[in-house]
Amino acid sequence: MDRALTGPLAPYPRYVVWELTLRCDLACRHCGSRAGKPRSQELSIDEAKDVLAQLAAMGTHEITFIGGEAYLYRGWLELVREAAELGIKPTMTTGGRGLTPELAAEAAAAGLAAVSVSIDGLQQAHDELRNLEGGHAAALRALAAIDGAGMVPLANTQINRVNLPDLEALSQVLVDAGVRGWQVQLTGPMGRAADEQDWLLQPHDMLELIPRLAAIARRLREQGCAVEAANNLGYFGPHESELRRAHWKGCNAGRYTLGIEADGAIKGCPSLPSAPYVGGNVRQTPVAELWDHTPELRFSRDRGLDELWGFCAGCYYAETCRGGCAWTSHTLLGRRGNMPYCHHRALELAAQGKQERLVKVEAAPGRPFDFGRFEIVLEELPS
Repeated sequence: MDRALTGPLAPYPRYVVWELTLRCDLACRHCGSRAGKPRSQELSIDEAKDVLAQLAAMGTHEITFIGGEAYLYRGWLELVREAAELGIKPTMTTGGRGLTPELAAEAAAAGLAAVSVSIDGLQQAHDELRNLEGGHAAALRALAAIDGAGMVPLANTQINRVNLPDLEALSQVLVDAGVRGWQVQLTGPMGRAADEQDWLLQPHDMLELIPRLAAIARRLREQGCAVEAANNLGYFGPHESELRRAHWKGCNAGRYTLGIEADGAIKGCPSLPSAPYVGGNVRQTPVAELWDHTPELRFSRDRGLDELWGFCAGCYYAETCRGGCAWTSHTLLGRRGNMPYCHHRALELAAQGKQERLVKVEAAPGRPFDFGRFEIVLEELPS
């Protein structure tokens, strides 16, 4: 079916992020999935190919293969090739440690179109966050290998207190490395990052961060590199148009995006914590049936404004925004519908002489895609 004919409001899994394995050659200290060892009973190549055929039939345009580390999944290049042959654009997000020029050339030959390398600061900050001496240099070598193989080199960065001072200098490093697109997002309080409370930004940090990113975006655009804010960074402030191709229109989980875990568990967005949001398994149920009928995948299609609470419940943009990023609000506060990392919100509170601060009240249990709980403290804005 030609999904273009169904109109913009018809939900379908246009963009899929697929965790091929949880096995990883890094042990990043801010990893939301606590990647390292593979999951038990990860999908076989034949099972994965069957899922690819189902996604193609549903109109999927692009799949980003992730991990863990996607290239550690035996047969990952077969899946890249299969996706390309089915008319789905295959891409990858990687830490880049083992992405050699030879492997990059094989990936390009299989049809991999673009690769985003996770680079989280200048050398000192990156290596601290990635828990690997030499990790930053390896990531830059991976970018060179991607470019050399003829694929589109991209980068992504999680922003936190460790790398906050690096953003301007890092942006130039990425441009000099040939990066054509840079996705920026906040480190969310999930997985190992939930154990590093002091690394997480506070809501009032948006007052400084968003204008800085907007200035970077203007400069990089002139150098041929687009800056794009991810789903947990925004919203509706004066710089929204500089950081997003279109203004925020609410969470796309289960509307136009889909996440697949390595063992076949499925959820509306790859970032969502597993326990509350896994809506079945592709081993037992066809993807289309899960997509159409599973409440965990349908929540952003079916919910109204009644689930909004706190500041978001009375916000001017409530009907459009629907409480911002469901992943970030749920992992922070234990439920969605109230997103404190919002530029518009920070500006409104600052105009009243107020700011919000997040305080941890419950630790994460230590499982993949787990989270603890924070509470919001409303306080006077320092002069």
